[in-house]
This record gives sequence, structure tokens and C-alpha cells, in this order.
Amino acid sequence: QVQLVESGGGLVQAGGSLRLSCAASGNFFSIDAMGWYRQAPGKQRELVATITSGGNTNYADSVKGRFTISRDNAKNTVHLQMNSQKPEDTAVYYCNADVYVCNTGCRRYGYWGQGTQVTVSS
Repeated sequence: QVQLVESGGGLVQAGGSLRLSCAASGNFFSIDAMGWYRQAPGKQRELVATITSGGNTNYADSVKGRFTISRDNAKNTVHLQMNSQKPEDTAVYYCNADVYVCNTGCRRYGYWGQGTQVTVSS
């Protein structure tokens, strides 16, 4: 079993900052890409940012220049620093990780955290 636990959500005023964290735990061999997605009420879940094990990053156009994703491979954690937040950033934010699990062989599985609410007031 692999668990992803998010923390750091909350309420912030427009222009403010929040930092989300996600920690992976359980029985796995390694973690490939990690990322953050979000889902606003009535909308589909969308990509916010991803980061590979080597540190290559990818951002949604809507957050470029405002959000920064980072990870600590030794601690199996990924973070999302959110600056200059806007009301349209309001959503439930989900952590995602592609994890290699090895038993008789190794396979890659995708896991999701439970989500953390971020609310940006105008």
C-alpha cells in the first residue's frame, strides 16, 4: 500500500501565499513523477504542475510565474508554493505520484492523495 498525505491548504486573501506539501509513504521501490492537480466545483480536475525525479517541471499556463513545484527525493515529498493567488485558484488540490512497486517484478502505479481545500477570497 502507498499513501499520499497532503497538508497546507486553507483560506487566503487574493495576492497572498500558501504552501502545500505531500508526503508519500508505504511499501514501494521508487517514485517517478509527482504532481499537483486541482478541481474546482463543477469543473473537471486539471493539472497544476508536475515534476520528474530528475527535477524537470511543467506548469499549467494559468499558474506559470506564480506557483513553484519542488520535491525532496530523500523524503519522498513534493511541495507547491503558491504566490500571488487569485480567487480562480480556489479548488481542492490533489497530490499525484507515479510509484514503482516491486514484488515478483516491478510495475508503475498512479496514486492520489485525499485532497486539500484551498480557498482564495477576493
